[in-house]
Amino acid sequence: MHELSLAEEVIRLAGSEALSHNAVSVSEITLEIGNMSGIDADAFESALLILSENSIIDKNGINIIRKKGTGICHSCGIEFEMERRIAECPGCHNLPSEISGGTEFRVVSLVVEQEDDD
Repeated sequence: MHELSLAEEVIRLAGSEALSHNAVSVSEITLEIGNMSGIDADAFESALLILSENSIIDKNGINIIRKKGTGICHSCGIEFEMERRIAECPGCHNLPSEISGGTEFRVVSLVVEQEDDD
C-alpha cells in the first residue's frame, strides 16, 4: 500500500513548507489525484486523515480533487474521458494512442497559519 508512504511524504512536505514560512499549522491543503495515476484516491485520503491526526495539518482542511483520465486516439482524432487505463475510443474502438490527463498527483496549494505576535 504505497498510499500510506505517499501520505507520509505529503505531511512531511507540508511540515517543511510551514516551517520555511514560520507557520504553526497548515489549515488547508489541496491535492490533485488523477484516476490514471496508479494511486487509490480513497486509500490515500484515509491514510492522510489518519496520519494528519498528530501532525501540522488540520484534517478538516484536506481537499482532494479527483481528475478523470483523458485519452487521445490518433486513429480518428478523438479526445475522450477514461475511467480506467484500458478504455476504448468511443469513435473507432481502438485503445488510446496517448493518455494526456489523469496521471496527476500533486499538491496544488497549502494555506499556512502563522503564530500571532500579540
